[in-house]
Amino acid sequence: MKIAIIGAGEVGYSIAKTLYADNDIILIDKREESCERAGKLDVQVIQGNGANVSILKQVLPADLVVAVTGNDEINVVACIATKLLTKDEKTCTTIARVSNPEYINKPTAHREEIGMDYMICPELTLASEVAGIISVPSAVGMEAFADGRVKMMEFKVGRDTTFDGVSLADAEIPDCCVISALVRGKDVLIPHGSDVMHEDDHIIVIGKQEAITEIEEMFGGGTNIRSKVMIVGAGIVGFYIARLLAERGDVDLKIIEADEDRCVEVAGALSSALVLHGDGTDEALLRSEGAGAMNVVIATIDSDEKNLLCLLLAKQLGAKKVIAKVDRSEYMELFEMVGIDAALSPKQATIDGVLRVSMGAGVESLATIEGEQAEIIELIAAPGSKMTKKTLDRIKFPKGAIVSAIVHDNDVIVPRGTHQIHAGDRAVVFALTSALPKVKKLFE
Repeated sequence: MKIAIIGAGEVGYSIAKTLYADNDIILIDKREESCERAGKLDVQVIQGNGANVSILKQVLPADLVVAVTGNDEINVVACIATKLLTKDEKTCTTIARVSNPEYINKPTAHREEIGMDYMICPELTLASEVAGIISVPSAVGMEAFADGRVKMMEFKVGRDTTFDGVSLADAEIPDCCVISALVRGKDVLIPHGSDVMHEDDHIIVIGKQEAITEIEEMFGGGTNIRSKVMIVGAGIVGFYIARLLAERGDVDLKIIEADEDRCVEVAGALSSALVLHGDGTDEALLRSEGAGAMNVVIATIDSDEKNLLCLLLAKQLGAKKVIAKVDRSEYMELFEMVGIDAALSPKQATIDGVLRVSMGAGVESLATIEGEQAEIIELIAAPGSKMTKKTLDRIKFPKGAIVSAIVHDNDVIVPRGTHQIHAGDRAVVFALTSALPKVKKLFE
């Protein structure tokens, strides 16, 4: 594909780095330093304003235009201008990254009515994930597929817990879900019945919502548990998380924010939360406000270093679970190495959204696992595709992949080998990155 990426910051650069090997990439950015870094990739670089029509004319026609600058308005204008310039071709897909809640109220939205294809809000995606794992002590990740009918949860195996020392064959999990992957250290494994789970392993479970809820209870969660949550940093991500938790009503919420005016604004919008003005990296403040007694402390300051310091202090004081927003991908592994329970990236949400669109028809959603080692992908089986011609046990499916769930006529099925996929069915597949092209081809 020919892909134009407007904005060569962390997000734009990462998208280009992920896609340039198999696509023709053009990166556009006003900043000289960003253009110099982008020039180290095998891509075309243009220095300038990506919303400028004269610059857009240089890169069009294109199959995909992605606007991911730090300015919502520039991203929106660039996508609308692209659509106007290519209105006679109808082949160019546009994606705008936005953060302002006035533009979007869910992680991904179709926006054809205003002249673009998609809006992506990575901050809302991250907030939804955090809200989903708050009440389960061992949960460190969550994704939804098939319009919410299928759910993925990532759990950390604790010492002497239900799954510690138990083989997958002996694990008593509900029938309507499946352990799709085992993450051990840096390795992602497609599991077998003889594999034994150990302390600090991560297991990825995919299945029906009600089955996942049962699994959550096995890990100490449950809808009747009222959590004490502290959010440090009331920027866009922190506010989105706070709003989602306030709407749930099962959380005692405390927010610490360094900007006094922002404190007043957030307190006015969230009457059920206690909003405090202060420095979230101040140990005395964290101690006096009971960070050590919190079920969860979430750091969403616009500084990875401050987030890390804040959470290390909270962990030392006794907080049960700590979650960080991390903007720089190279810090993700470091955060988890030093004891941060979950390090989540808004940037990765944008990359996943762009990857899904770049994969073309038939791909409904996508989630990247463990630094792009594996992906969970939702595919629609095309009429006449190989997946529709035989039962699963007779299809030569790649070794690095597993069909975890199928949605047929709105029914969610955890398939066995004798199950056959029909045209139009949605399949949620866990796949190592190396196996993904073969998997996609089977569904085309």
